[in-house]
Amino acid sequence: MSSVSDVAFFTEVVKAGTLSGAAQELGVSTAAVSRRLANLEARLSIRLLNRTTRRAVVTPEGELYLAEGQKILAALEELEQRLSSSKAVPKGLLRVNASFGFGRQFIAPAIAGFVEIYPDVEVQMQLTDRPVNLSDDGFDVCIRFGEVPDARVTSRKIACNRRLLCASPIYLERHGTPLTPTDLQRHRCIVIRESDETYGTWHLHNANSQATVKVRGTVSTNDGESAVSWALQGQGILLRSDWNVAPYLQSGRLREVLSDWKLPNADIHAVYPMKNNLSAKVLAFVGHLEKYFRQYRSQDGVNSGW
Repeated sequence: MSSVSDVAFFTEVVKAGTLSGAAQELGVSTAAVSRRLANLEARLSIRLLNRTTRRAVVTPEGELYLAEGQKILAALEELEQRLSSSKAVPKGLLRVNASFGFGRQFIAPAIAGFVEIYPDVEVQMQLTDRPVNLSDDGFDVCIRFGEVPDARVTSRKIACNRRLLCASPIYLERHGTPLTPTDLQRHRCIVIRESDETYGTWHLHNANSQATVKVRGTVSTNDGESAVSWALQGQGILLRSDWNVAPYLQSGRLREVLSDWKLPNADIHAVYPMKNNLSAKVLAFVGHLEKYFRQYRSQDGVNSGW
């Protein structure tokens, strides 16, 4: 049997919780399930489940096999859907969600190009200051930054993006340039209130160490554009995405600080439901975004420049 079918088999066993339950779902005997599981573990030379008469407990190795295997199954399912939908005509209502700043600057122009190609699709774009729930709010595609933790959705990276620290030359001349992350604690920092959990806490790392710094300043906001304007006026040090401040870095109106330190991943993904028979409009739109942002994506994950 193929490795893919083994992953699907193991997924059913874990979902059922017991070998007998899996046997009932698969329509075979419990002994057959036990034999196949034993053969799989022997082939991998690891133990995937600790079995008792009442339940089966997934081992750490089993958790890894399950998580990575489900990604493979999802990717294969998506490929088959894309191939089967390739001849379908995209049409109907497509609901898209994105953040205010990125949505205005990049997603709106991408949508304009999309409807020129697919005139039978009606696109409704809703911009929000915080991520929404994809299925509960009825969106077909959402644009997300950073890691996508929800295993119930499919994501495709459309652009590389990094977060960085920057400040205006005016501010740096007046207050000096931080040389280490702990120096940030004595500086005025511009904080964007995206969630109460992360408010004013910046996480940095380099090749040798990690640093978590609690920062503060005289101004804070939930609006990225306002924060950038304050940074340009010399109000403090700002943590912001490359896509938003790249023009100011190129012109010299902002300067990067602590450039040898990195911040959490902020790559940009298109997120959509992981379900059978994805519509042609969703697949076409995600494919369009991939082409639209191709210049901002590279094989080694390094941004080619916003």
